[in-house]
Amino acid sequence: MGETRSQGANRDFGIFWTAQTLSVLGDSFALIALPLLVLEATGSLARMGLLTAVGGAASVLAGVFAGVVVDRVDRRKLLIACDVVRMLLYGLVPLLWLAGPRVWLLYAVLPLCEAVGMVFSVAYVTVVRGLVGADAITAANGRLNATAAAAGVAGPLCAGVVAAWAGPAAAVAVDAASFGVSALCLCFVRFGQVTPPDTAPVRKGLWRDLLAGASFLRRHPVLRALTVLLALFSFLELGLNDLLIYHLKHDLGQGDGAVGTVLAVGALGTITGALLVARIRRRLGFGPTWIGAVTVCGCALAGIGWAREVPAVAVLTAAFLGGVGVAGTCSMSLRQQVTPEHLLGRVTSAFWTIHYSAAPIGAAVVTWAAQHHGTAAVGAVAGACCVGVAALALPTPVRARRPETVTEAA
Repeated sequence: MGETRSQGANRDFGIFWTAQTLSVLGDSFALIALPLLVLEATGSLARMGLLTAVGGAASVLAGVFAGVVVDRVDRRKLLIACDVVRMLLYGLVPLLWLAGPRVWLLYAVLPLCEAVGMVFSVAYVTVVRGLVGADAITAANGRLNATAAAAGVAGPLCAGVVAAWAGPAAAVAVDAASFGVSALCLCFVRFGQVTPPDTAPVRKGLWRDLLAGASFLRRHPVLRALTVLLALFSFLELGLNDLLIYHLKHDLGQGDGAVGTVLAVGALGTITGALLVARIRRRLGFGPTWIGAVTVCGCALAGIGWAREVPAVAVLTAAFLGGVGVAGTCSMSLRQQVTPEHLLGRVTSAFWTIHYSAAPIGAAVVTWAAQHHGTAAVGAVAGACCVGVAALALPTPVRARRPETVTEAA
């Protein structure tokens, strides 16, 4: 009987793994295709930054409610609905673009898709335990992160190639199709029960549900400090893709293919980081690993704007995204280790909402400053600030080698 359950769990996780990879692939297509559409139609970096900022703001707003939604509805149906909605919304873009550029449509579609994507992301974190069980959660997360990184390599590369060959609107059409296939895969997944009935909290109203995750973060000394530090880091990091695209196309005179290639090489850095993070953390501990990764990000970001050759830009981008992958994997794993299961959805939602809250403003500020003062100067300042974030972690509990053993503050 146990062997049958194990085989079923492996089957369900395998299908879910495929669906999650397709969703990440779709997200990575949109990451390139939509900014390219704006640049193609307007020629403005500021408009690209505004689109990124609006999408990020919608994601932050959705994050406020995502955890509560995930805890109150059927998670399988929710995941399928999120993919179907994104398929339909992104599918509108190439259809309406046939009649000519409709930049306003992007400012309507992207915020909605980002909001739905945030709900999907929170739900995805909470269902993994129900699919594989607590003992296999680390291995499952490792596989998901590795394939997400691989999709991040394929997505930008394919988006750049499709955009160069058939235009950015065609890349958005491929994006829409990937969400449709993901939704179809999820229809065949049987999710286990994530929160046992005897540990499920009694619902005490929407407001208390909204505050439950933030309250846990506030009480836990390590997560409290880590959330603040990541908010500062996200302020500097979200506008990187727009900065790269502008630097490559405006400063270096490169085409869409070079943009996709550089971001694909950069995503290889994410894969490398995902493959090495467990080994590095075992050897150095959480604090040195996280602080070191953010420091690498800062140094790489400071050099990107000064790089005048595409290979140099690609290597620095890989270093930056590798550091982001290491730091992000460490923080996600720690959150799963120290958060009670019945709070994981709301804590995940609160964590992402808080630490992304300043990111849309940062994206708009960084891209506006780059257009007016140049990518080299802005990249140098942003990189120095990233190193400053790493330095701020030194006097906090984040520096601990084993912060999962730090008890929750009274």
